[in-house]
Amino acid sequence: MTAQRTQPDLLYSEEEEALRAAVRDLLTDHCAPADVIARTESHAPHDLALWKLLADGMGLAGLLVPEAQGGQGASHREAAVVLEELGRAVAPVPYLTSAVVATEALLACGDEELLERLASGRAIGALAVALHTAPGAAVRTVRLENGTLHGELTGIADAAVADVLLVPADDGGLYAVAADAVTITPQVGLDLTRPPATVRLQAAAGRRIGAAEPAVRRALQAAAGLLVSEQLGVADWALTETVRYLKERKQFNRQVGGFQALKHRLAQLWLETVNLRAAARAAADALASGEDAEISVAVAQAYAAPVAVHATEEALQLHGGIGMTWEHPIHLYLKRAKADSIAYGTAGAHREALAELVDLQAP
Repeated sequence: MTAQRTQPDLLYSEEEEALRAAVRDLLTDHCAPADVIARTESHAPHDLALWKLLADGMGLAGLLVPEAQGGQGASHREAAVVLEELGRAVAPVPYLTSAVVATEALLACGDEELLERLASGRAIGALAVALHTAPGAAVRTVRLENGTLHGELTGIADAAVADVLLVPADDGGLYAVAADAVTITPQVGLDLTRPPATVRLQAAAGRRIGAAEPAVRRALQAAAGLLVSEQLGVADWALTETVRYLKERKQFNRQVGGFQALKHRLAQLWLETVNLRAAARAAADALASGEDAEISVAVAQAYAAPVAVHATEEALQLHGGIGMTWEHPIHLYLKRAKADSIAYGTAGAHREALAELVDLQAP
């Protein structure tokens, strides 16, 4: 008798709502928009003090790590809630890159020592794969010569604050390399809160921790699926703040939000955001249960990027002149949405992947 697939629960549980409230309160107190903007103008865009509060104080860095290995033993659903709130605040912390991507790669390799370090917040990890790489896509590797690693990798998100880099090599292995053994050069990126960097390895010592292909595939699959929740947070902030602003702003002695044309635009944004929430929850639930994860992630990613970009573009336009200023945080959200639209595969790449998964390729 064939087992019936259980219907995904897209609603937030009480525990997930409590987690959301705790994270939002922390970010409200320690991640003000003005502070984030000020950081983007400095040489230290990452907020490591905030990261310490999230990772060490709240234990969020180890959400996906089993309790036996020093983590919280939670699921992708809880991690999705955290990412939704981090997206809502465009928090400049390496949660996605360290607590999700690097952690998933280490879980695939079974490296308990590094897992414990990342889960406790004592170390930040980064998978040395370009941010734009989609799950299953070809990955650039470095050379293994005489037991050391040589090569250059570009577009590595959050490499500047990583303590350990997980580097794929041409022998098929994934190597743990200390950050002080490589040269990390910042690159100019659109998203000022998640800066990329070039990583150069010249006879760098590394410890092989497992096979690269399955570890990278698992890490990128989780990254793509949970990135949707970050995009949801960005879109939801844009919609909420735009509605609030249009209720306060007046022209010709009328609330701007009362104009019919603007109501229609906001209604369209609301519909898109509601659908995005369903897609994000479905992807997180599928990753947590392991059922139809590839399809759910591809569907969510194919939908998420255009919605997040549209929401932030509309927010900028509907805020009028103030939306164009550097002092207003809208530009941070627009840049995050645009950068996320190519992170871990474009919407087009995920549509192509989905067509293959459901056998609906174009003629």
